Amino acid sequence: MSRKLVRPRQGRMFAGVCAGLAQRFGMSAGMVRLLFLLSLLLPGTQVIICLILWILMPDEDRVRY
Repeated sequence: MSRKLVRPRQGRMFAGVCAGLAQRFGMSAGMVRLLFLLSLLLPGTQVIICLILWILMPDEDRVRY
């Protein structure tokens, strides 16, 4: 059974993007948040990607399995 990429209701901090990615890939949400914060030290479009995922990832309540 594959896990869907959704923003969970439990464990979300800001928008739930890191928690959703962690849930999807079997990692801890804290680790994904730490990796995101460390990635901010590098040049790139991390914040824009996070905003896009926030818009595109549905809430867990709105997804039918």
